[in-house]
Amino acid sequence: MASFWYAAGLKGIMDGSIDLNSDDIRVALVMTNTTIDTENETIDYVDDFSTLDECDSAAYSRAALANESVALDASNNRVKFDADDVTFSSLASCTRQIQAVLIYYHDTNDAASIPLIYADITDSTPNGQDFTIEWDDDGIATLADSNAPTS
Repeated sequence: MASFWYAAGLKGIMDGSIDLNSDDIRVALVMTNTTIDTENETIDYVDDFSTLDECDSAAYSRAALANESVALDASNNRVKFDADDVTFSSLASCTRQIQAVLIYYHDTNDAASIPLIYADITDSTPNGQDFTIEWDDDGIATLADSNAPTS
């Protein structure tokens, strides 16, 4: 699962206004006409994306993450963000295939909600059965210090 962090989300994490362990972090499914995979530096809020192209299945609604955790992986010099897998119950097909998930800090609406992570997904055609996003064994996403001083 390829993923990246949005700059606005990283800023919120680093300045302490977003707490991945305790804030309301949610997942939105986006279809293949989305622009969220090409817009990063200019996006501050979810409603800033040119085209979200969110799943349009009648049974779909955004889902809250559960059991979020942030853990230090000292041996690999990184921090890992993880949560339980997410299941969308009885999700019928959408107009287009699902391309990715948008993980975001949820506020009252999209104009106040901050994008955190873009993650590609596979097996992306809902068929009326439960549709589960299974996070990588290494977690949803990691952050590593690529600017650490060398000796």
